[in-house]
Amino acid sequence: MFRSIRHGLFAALAGFTVLICVCYTGLALVISYVTEDMLVDRLLEREAASMAVHFRQHGDIRPPGLDLIRVYRSVEALPPPVREQLAAGRERAEIFTGTGQHYHLRTLRLRAEPAPQAVYLLADVGPLLVVSHLFQEVGWLLVLLALGLIALALLLAYLLSRRLVLPLQVLAQEVRSLPEQGPATFSARHRRDEIGYLAQKLGATVSELHASLRREHAFTRDVSHELRTPLTVLNNTVAQAQSRPLDGREVAQLQAGLDEMGATIDVLFALARAEHIARETVDLRACIEDSLLRLLEQGAWGDLALDLPDRLPVLGNRHLSTLLINNCLGNALFHGGPGSRLRLSFADGVLGVGNTIDPGRTGAMQGFMHGQHLLRRIAEAMGWAISFHAAQDAYRVDVVPLRAS
Repeated sequence: MFRSIRHGLFAALAGFTVLICVCYTGLALVISYVTEDMLVDRLLEREAASMAVHFRQHGDIRPPGLDLIRVYRSVEALPPPVREQLAAGRERAEIFTGTGQHYHLRTLRLRAEPAPQAVYLLADVGPLLVVSHLFQEVGWLLVLLALGLIALALLLAYLLSRRLVLPLQVLAQEVRSLPEQGPATFSARHRRDEIGYLAQKLGATVSELHASLRREHAFTRDVSHELRTPLTVLNNTVAQAQSRPLDGREVAQLQAGLDEMGATIDVLFALARAEHIARETVDLRACIEDSLLRLLEQGAWGDLALDLPDRLPVLGNRHLSTLLINNCLGNALFHGGPGSRLRLSFADGVLGVGNTIDPGRTGAMQGFMHGQHLLRRIAEAMGWAISFHAAQDAYRVDVVPLRAS
């Protein structure tokens, strides 16, 4: 069963408050009664000392100086409850009776001839019990005051618990209402305490989780979409090989399909790891030259024109940049044909990759080698922009990379 942390904190603060009130009230009562008893005992002690001095000087027992104290020369003259205390061997005692009397007893032993003499000082302190009379007269006021203070303490505990727990409740509510794919931002992330640290870490963790889920969904979708066509071509070619030998064109088609699948898998895995790869300064011209050298080993261009600066520093990822250039040039070589004219230029921050198309190959065209979707995914992973421009006799791809400062 769900229970709010505010309720638990309020219960703890309220219980602690009530406990403190009860403890201090009990302590105040104990101190009050002990103070009364000590006062009466001190009066009896002073009276006993004064009577002992008078007995040594004059040889007789003088009457006590306080009216509330009486002197008894024999045990039999004492009230029955007091005699019971003496019979129990107590020479000093505080005695409560069922009839309302409250006695304090003190035994005084005097050195007399021929034998020591014992007298008993008995004080009926009922009229002196200030604490008891105070509670009887204004007890209701003290109870109301105590209840008022407890109510005030409970109110303060409620406000304090609400103030302390409110940031956590707001954070919990924001987590509950967090969209499945939306940004994970929490209002407490700017706080300079543990709650702010928790909000920052929680937001970063949720954002990373959403990004991982998006990459997983994109990877699954791309695998299903991009590998279906080459797999179909491979299955058809293999099925034909069961009935007759493959000719050179079919073998080349089979090899092209395998190369296409390998390149596609490289791109998909690179995109799946893209958000874990830090950006760096990359010389894009070096990537272009490496791609051209690799593709020229596989075929020859009819015409190649380069209009690039000596160095082209951009901000991105070297592996993804190479994959992007490889796919653009590979598409141009595959769909343009050996006799196509390829032109690479860089002007106004835009890298243009254009190629001519043989009109006789238009019917065999099926689009880019990996499709425009994957090329856009590669560019977006690095924060680049890419656009495609198709015509009857030419095709151009414009890439806008992030320039390195």
